[in-house]
Amino acid sequence: MNETETKHWPMAKAVRAAYSAGEDDETMEPIVLVDKNSKPIGRFQDGDYVIFYNLRGEREIELTSSFSDPDFPHFPRQPMRTPFVTMIEYDKNLDVRVAFPPGGPIQDTLPQVVSNHGLRQAKVVETEKSVHLTYYLNGKNEGVLPGEDHFIPPSPHTSDYGTVPELNAAGVGDAAVAAIANPAYSLITINLANTDVLGHVENLEAIKTAVHTVDTQIGRIVEAARLARATLIITADHGSAERWYYPDGAIDTGHTDSPVPFILAAPELRHLRLQDGGALTDVAPTILHLMNLPKPDVMTGSSLILDKIPALSRRVVLLIADGWGARDETWGNLIAAAETPVMDELQAQWPTTRLAAAGPAVGMPEGTVGNSEAGHLHIGGGRRLLSDRVRIEEAIADGSFFHNEEFLWAMRGAKRDGARLHLLGIISFYSSHGSVEHLKALMRMAAAEGAPEVYIHGMLGRRGERPESGAIYVQSIEEEADRLGLGKFVSIIGRFWSLDREQNWDRIEKTYRWLVYGQGTLAPEMGRG
Repeated sequence: MNETETKHWPMAKAVRAAYSAGEDDETMEPIVLVDKNSKPIGRFQDGDYVIFYNLRGEREIELTSSFSDPDFPHFPRQPMRTPFVTMIEYDKNLDVRVAFPPGGPIQDTLPQVVSNHGLRQAKVVETEKSVHLTYYLNGKNEGVLPGEDHFIPPSPHTSDYGTVPELNAAGVGDAAVAAIANPAYSLITINLANTDVLGHVENLEAIKTAVHTVDTQIGRIVEAARLARATLIITADHGSAERWYYPDGAIDTGHTDSPVPFILAAPELRHLRLQDGGALTDVAPTILHLMNLPKPDVMTGSSLILDKIPALSRRVVLLIADGWGARDETWGNLIAAAETPVMDELQAQWPTTRLAAAGPAVGMPEGTVGNSEAGHLHIGGGRRLLSDRVRIEEAIADGSFFHNEEFLWAMRGAKRDGARLHLLGIISFYSSHGSVEHLKALMRMAAAEGAPEVYIHGMLGRRGERPESGAIYVQSIEEEADRLGLGKFVSIIGRFWSLDREQNWDRIEKTYRWLVYGQGTLAPEMGRG
């Protein structure tokens, strides 16, 4: 038995114990490393520096604000100052330093073009996915555009979406039908969240119910568009449940690299031919083509319509069936296994094609899966946009990551002040919220800078990971800390609690108390080595 095999990795051991007790990564209760006196190790204290290395950002705002907002009103906090660095900008109003600031909001998006021409538009989505239509589709531009109305029915509050696979699709359908019937709206954009949300749950029947629910609401929207004489486009932002198994039969709850469907449904356009080999970047140019609006020069995508059509100002309904990937193989394909008579008929009778929704086509590295952020950005942007992940991985590769001024500020500040450095974020090989490789790069950098005390706080969420992979990644970080002779993995929590975006402040308070007071299941440090 080699040295690594004889090591005692306390946090990995604690995560495996949680698995044995029936917990999963997503909703894992907080775990805290303690010393021989059962005292929590490495809690946030006054003057400590924090690097929150997550990406995306919309789910990171609430937790960050609980440490950085002096007027934070949602629950009582320990009086202390914790200088914060975030990997990217989560919200421009947060009082934090940003390691990789944005290049600026994306201009001339589909919603902006519609607004700039004095046309009204409606966006319909339940709260679970609201940010994707109100922020990402608008090119990360905050606020409401002139002539833009939002209809956002509330999603159910639950820790187990498997018990409510219908979510609030009926509420979305009601609001969508009403918006389509209102002739004031020239563009109605709708997101049905069920397939994506339930695709992350290990519950086969619930997923099939979710897919059928989406199909049912699509049927209502098809009929509303027909009555309103509006042109309907149906597509998706990425795949998920259409490939629910790994090749060995293990369940894959993550996103996929599958293409997504694109369906054009309007009686007068039944004869049209659509381009093959397109991508999500072609959705916006196609809609502008249908609405007889000029395509901005920055939109490098092209209309998918191959035939000439009359230059009419059509009303368009854009329906995004979130997570609905296109895959011909039926094995492990829960979309094919579900009852989908509406989508089956639409794809048989109307012009249809498939669009690339993963990897370089949506600004991601080669071989990577799609996600909701990249999908909606590219649907609205009509051009390829490099993801933050690509920027960061290029910075690691060329070495500029290790000279980042904000990281250096935190690491050198902790060393100068005799404070501790905390590294906080997702523990996953591949998540749209970040990567263990980014954490390991920060650990190497902290070691090179001589940061005296480094503590690691991780968030688990098995999306696109194999069963119980969280423990493997946790152990890899413990091994890396041992190799570097710096850093200690001291706490872990399920991302359900820490990455909220619907103002479930009880979840954020639970995460805050885990980080500051050490509240959670105790994992003894003793026995290591």
